[in-house]
Amino acid sequence: MITLRQLRYLAALAEHRHFGRAAEACAVTQPALSMQIRELERILGAELVERRPNEIVLTEVGSEVVRRGDGILAAVRDLMEAGRHHSQPLIGRIRLGVIPSLAPYVLPKVLPALQKHYPALRVELRETLTMPLVDELLRGQLDVIMVALPIADAEIETLRLFDDPFLLALPAGDPRLGARRARAEDIDPQRLILLEEGHCLRDQALSYCSAVRQDSAIGLGATSLATVMQMVANGHGITLIPRIAAEVEVRDDRVALLRFAAPEPVRTIGLAWRRTSPRKADFAALGQLITSTIGTAP
Repeated sequence: MITLRQLRYLAALAEHRHFGRAAEACAVTQPALSMQIRELERILGAELVERRPNEIVLTEVGSEVVRRGDGILAAVRDLMEAGRHHSQPLIGRIRLGVIPSLAPYVLPKVLPALQKHYPALRVELRETLTMPLVDELLRGQLDVIMVALPIADAEIETLRLFDDPFLLALPAGDPRLGARRARAEDIDPQRLILLEEGHCLRDQALSYCSAVRQDSAIGLGATSLATVMQMVANGHGITLIPRIAAEVEVRDDRVALLRFAAPEPVRTIGLAWRRTSPRKADFAALGQLITSTIGTAP
């Protein structure tokens, strides 16, 4: 019979690609972990890992077992959480993932509020791009994520928090500052500075500038808005910045902001969790706290 321990050991091996590091992560000896993997291979009648001198590689069967095993382990964690959190919301541990274009602007306000109103809650944070967050959520490595909606996955449930309009950031001497509002057709694609591929903020900006081809816009190898804003401040181009980030990122007199004409470009921010999670009351309470704390009505 396959055990949860074997599935956990295989998941750790898939993550670390090394028996020693996987054993350390699982707080067991390497021989103990290796023996359990061998036993799992015997039960399934197939080799799950290709053993090499300094690393391991999952076989095709091994990858499939890891994928299915992650779902089983996530369901077991959800079952355990259902027993722990039935009495009151937001106690114990919550693993929260946040995209980089939100984390520096939302968390400094939200975390102190969580500590004040829910002192029994321990928050573990993960900041990375949307696709890795969704993957880790589905694998049960995160409980809830804060991202730009929508998320097209039937296994994920979402809660809308607020709309975050975009502003046009441009050098303070730009002649367009005389206009009341900016328009998409006013944006020169050769001067548009965006984050690197993989950031949803880049995709949202290009979606608004429908006339701009992705290969014609300036492609920075930057992962932060701070770098992009420095480029704008020094006269190297323009960019679209979320309003929620403007207070932090636009403190330089060399940068000016211009609102867009209606309909303004906007992204919708929300929480997302596994549809099978028993902690929906927790996520609803978290969402209510976020919207009340940042002062943006849903």
